[in-house]
Amino acid sequence: MPRDHTPGTVHRRGQLRVYLGSAPGVGKTYRMLDEARRRRDRGADVVVGFIECHGRRHTENMLRGLETVPRLTRTYRGGDFQEMDLDAILARRPQVALVDELAHTNIPGGRNAKRWQDVEDLLAAGIDVVTTVNVQHLESLNDVVRKITGIPQRETVPDEVVRRADQLELVDMAPQALRRRLAHGNVYRAEKVDAALSHYFRVGNLTALRELALLWVAGRVDEGLRDYRAGHHIDRVWETRERVVVALTGGPEGATLVRRAARIADRTAGGELLAVHVTRSDGLAGASPGTLAEQRQLVETLGGSYHVVVGDDVPGSLMAFARAHDATQLVLGTSRRGRLNRFLTGPGTGQTTVDASEDIDVHMVTHEFTGRGRLPAPGRRHSRRRTVAGYLAGVVVPSLLTVVLSRCHARVNLTTDALIFQLGVVGVALLGGATSALLASLVASLLLNYFFIPPVHTFTIGEPNNVIALAVFAAVALTVSTVVDRATRLTRRAARATAEAETLSTLAGSVLRGADALPALIEKTRTAFALDSVALLDRTSGDPIARSDTEGEPADDRTVTELPVGGGALLVLAGRRLPAADQRVLTAFAAHVAAALERDRLATVAAEVEPIKAADRMRTALLAAVSHDLRTPLAVALASVGSLRSPDVEFSPDDRAELLATADESLVKLTRLVDNLLDMSRLQAGALTLHLEPTHLDEVLPRALDSLLDAHAPVQPLDLATAPPVLADPPLLERVLANVITNALRYNAPGAPVLVAASHHLDRVEIRVIDRGPGIPPGDRDRVFLPFQRLGDTDNTTGVGLGLALSRGLAEAMGGSLEVEDTPGGGTTVLLTLPAAEPSVDDPTTDDPTTDENGGPGR
Repeated sequence: MPRDHTPGTVHRRGQLRVYLGSAPGVGKTYRMLDEARRRRDRGADVVVGFIECHGRRHTENMLRGLETVPRLTRTYRGGDFQEMDLDAILARRPQVALVDELAHTNIPGGRNAKRWQDVEDLLAAGIDVVTTVNVQHLESLNDVVRKITGIPQRETVPDEVVRRADQLELVDMAPQALRRRLAHGNVYRAEKVDAALSHYFRVGNLTALRELALLWVAGRVDEGLRDYRAGHHIDRVWETRERVVVALTGGPEGATLVRRAARIADRTAGGELLAVHVTRSDGLAGASPGTLAEQRQLVETLGGSYHVVVGDDVPGSLMAFARAHDATQLVLGTSRRGRLNRFLTGPGTGQTTVDASEDIDVHMVTHEFTGRGRLPAPGRRHSRRRTVAGYLAGVVVPSLLTVVLSRCHARVNLTTDALIFQLGVVGVALLGGATSALLASLVASLLLNYFFIPPVHTFTIGEPNNVIALAVFAAVALTVSTVVDRATRLTRRAARATAEAETLSTLAGSVLRGADALPALIEKTRTAFALDSVALLDRTSGDPIARSDTEGEPADDRTVTELPVGGGALLVLAGRRLPAADQRVLTAFAAHVAAALERDRLATVAAEVEPIKAADRMRTALLAAVSHDLRTPLAVALASVGSLRSPDVEFSPDDRAELLATADESLVKLTRLVDNLLDMSRLQAGALTLHLEPTHLDEVLPRALDSLLDAHAPVQPLDLATAPPVLADPPLLERVLANVITNALRYNAPGAPVLVAASHHLDRVEIRVIDRGPGIPPGDRDRVFLPFQRLGDTDNTTGVGLGLALSRGLAEAMGGSLEVEDTPGGGTTVLLTLPAAEPSVDDPTTDDPTTDENGGPGR
């Protein structure tokens, strides 16, 4: 019984249950009907909205006894089709509706274009829906399935529709078992079994489809598991699937770590590799962009994914990323810091991460750079000259302040003296850094004690308060100088990072905007680093691939730097000596150059393959034409001649004449098709010989009309006698006119004549073939000139679709053009433009041979 809903109440949304099949015939519909019977036996109101049994008797037996909503009949293109009656189901309002073939495309005229949209309407009305779909109909897998099976699937359903299902069940079957079911006639009729087994239902195809279905459902299950854990606040890792996270710092050990992590992930089926780089929130990370780009490419080559997270707490950011992705293992590299560095700075990222890992396994991978780092020297953050100046200032500035304050001692107190000394220490910190500021604070403390704290001229301190003041002075001076030094260093790093970011951004923009990436990259590299010249050389032959030189004279003491890039190339830079910071950015430029070089190589390969693909498409179309279109007239001619030669039948004279006429018509059609194919082949090969001469249109048109199969075709010439002669090859012009007129007659309105008109404009003659047919949309006008193309024509007995393509080729070979225009009032006008012939000076009407446009004898 239908459900009774109280008016005004808000209905719940229906639940969706999807049976996903790995291939046709695995039993989705049977399982759906079995589920419907169970629900009906439990008292649920179940109706069949649409079920397609495909003549399978077991499925038909399961359908018996279930209430079925009558189907709706729609007429489309002269045929009647059965569709699901959505409005009838909504009016019936059952608890559960069975809807087969979720990806089905509805016949035009209904509420929705797709059946999955009908299902959405049923769910919105509060009706539970049980449906089926095959994996090959999922939108994200459509192109993959086409590559595997060679069969395009035109009916698809968005993945999200299936992912939102409340219940998803995979219906699977071993390939051998499915092939046995197919051979027993349980899937298709007997006449289709052999073709199905040898094409779509090959073992390899079924195995690949089965794996696709399993992986897709596994991803859906994984999403459900994550949602469940998030909804129940479960933070601990459930090791249902191996996910290996490798932490990259941008150091030289990254490649070793990535390969090690990839081997760990490959040990288990379905293992996943994720690489992560933690960058600081201020953007001042010291990682090499070029090295990170190379490591990212390596990760993607090994089938992993690369991620960047922002965080100042590197261990905490790593663990947060690992837990967010449900990682089971974490791969880190051992520290590059030396023992003294580790002793002074405490535990590093690796040890801190291990302590916080809990249930995530952490692999500390040793590498050749372990322990080779050095403790950074605070005094070496500046140039040597500036460092020496800072040390001198650390002694000289407090001494000068002592001299000045000693003369003003009567007017200032001890507090003022201490503040002025602190100001001097800050100045020294700005000049030479923290080490020189430490020296300045020590000297200032001694001078302040000796000259300004009673008793003066002695290092003895009389009052305890002065001891505390001196200690506070030293601590404040040291703290302020350290903070000032750090702020100065961060400011310089920020400026450097901003400059690098702007340089890389400009680099990427110039490459994207440039027509040729390699010259743009080489030019940008030279200007960005202020070099004399930059050249990209082939490492094998030494030949230049791209080069950029400055306009001025090169310096005599210039430095030459060589940097290998991918693709067997070498980047040679000549000019000033590049500092280490510039060389770090240069690696990013080299990575861009390698990518551009690879892209150019692939573009070259694609350009070489494109003619082969075009030839292959032409060959395929030609074979299809030969196997179908040419076979039809040949078969008709053979049948007519065979009937005439048969001694078993006595034909009347009329019957013999009709058979002979049929054979003759078929052979003429066959001859025309073969001539078109041969001429198209000659055009494409450039082997078509032309004999151009002045040709009168009123002489060529009758011969073109005589070659038409329909001798009584309604063709009306207009003003052809008054048109000047054209420079053309008469037999080829006859072919062009015959093909264009044949095409116009095929699509012309019944009873309306095809008009052929000519007009003269300067040195060109325009010939128009006008019909009153349905016309051609502007977007399809170029397509009608493609070989083997009959736009909108489903009649495969009237030619191979070469007429207009051949006609355009012949027209262009004769120095003309062939275009399509609209006919005022409806229809299509084919415009043939040819050069006008120059009349002979001696005798404009002579019929003697002339010379063609190349100076050769005419025909």
